[in-house]
Amino acid sequence: MTTWQERVERDMMNTFGPTQALLVRGDGCYVEDVDGTRYLDFLGGIAVNVLGHAHPVVVEAVSQQAAMLIHVSNYFSTPPQLELAARLKRLSGAGDSGRVFFSNSGTEANEGAFKLARLNAGPDGKRTRILSMKNSFHGRTMGALALTGKPAMHTDFAPLPGGVEYIDTTIDALEDAMDDSVAAVIIEPIKGEAGVVEVPNGFLERARELTADVGALLIMDEIQTGVGRTGTWFGYQAHGITPDVVTVAKGIAGGVPMGAIITFGRASDLFHPGQHGTTFGGNPLATATANAVLGEIETARLVENAARRGEQLREVIGTMDPQLIAGVRGRGLLLGIELARPVASQLHAAALSAGLIVNAPNPDTIRLAPPLIIGDAEISDFETRFRSALTSIN
Repeated sequence: MTTWQERVERDMMNTFGPTQALLVRGDGCYVEDVDGTRYLDFLGGIAVNVLGHAHPVVVEAVSQQAAMLIHVSNYFSTPPQLELAARLKRLSGAGDSGRVFFSNSGTEANEGAFKLARLNAGPDGKRTRILSMKNSFHGRTMGALALTGKPAMHTDFAPLPGGVEYIDTTIDALEDAMDDSVAAVIIEPIKGEAGVVEVPNGFLERARELTADVGALLIMDEIQTGVGRTGTWFGYQAHGITPDVVTVAKGIAGGVPMGAIITFGRASDLFHPGQHGTTFGGNPLATATANAVLGEIETARLVENAARRGEQLREVIGTMDPQLIAGVRGRGLLLGIELARPVASQLHAAALSAGLIVNAPNPDTIRLAPPLIIGDAEISDFETRFRSALTSIN
């Protein structure tokens, strides 16, 4: 009899490495595999399942909209699409001058942001440079990969679209690189794939000042940090700034593929008909689900819950093995557990054996991105399972 592991090896492209389990159902913050093993999901589909699994609000939204209208072409608008655009403008602070473009994923949103940067060349065409941060991650399509500040990821796919420069995430480096030839600067407020690394104090504020001075766009990649995960609706809001472009995806529709670009002010006028498009982006099924998800986050005060539970998790982790845990980075419910030794892959495997899903983005970090609905019970269960994993590798 062919096992599911053999079927994966036979039928699936080898892009993700060995599959860890065959999951068949979920409920709240838990998932279950084909053998009946139950796991506490503290990765949330990598910051996607903000309402957990099989949340009634998501189930109802998908079911109701599927019975009405799933897809129309972009020659038409639909009520859920218009409702979501207005909602995102309100939550982001884009205001009346804001505009929204819907995509299917975060990497597609960043592709669109790349185009906006190119369109911001200025009347004399002098703005040709795009600044990105070293060790950043913006996606895997060719344009988004070009924005990604990880040269090792570029090697097999060169030549990538040009004009992107990678700088250190410091105010000094930003000031040295900035002049009136810069079309845009793209920044993650917290570098999730780098191990949950926050930008330095004052960095975003200075980036806003410098980009405004030279007419460059400030693009905030909120794919991983947005939708309430860090204790504010968007990460930049904790810094008191207003960007020109925001890209969002992952948690926006609670697991239904969905992404968006939100523009502010003059950036809203850069695209013209025929310059960008999508077939599935903004379809009624995805936008109706996103409205339901964002509405539930507001109603249930899950942004505030993310901030409170994040602090609670920090306190719990702070009581664990000081010989192995060096600290905790991040905000809200996007946290990186800094390890004193490069044993993240072993700890990740031990956690899975203890029935806990986490992630090791690099050798000395464990990433947590649980659903925003977690409470005391889930944090207590996390503590039990993670302590067990820690014990098993010591």
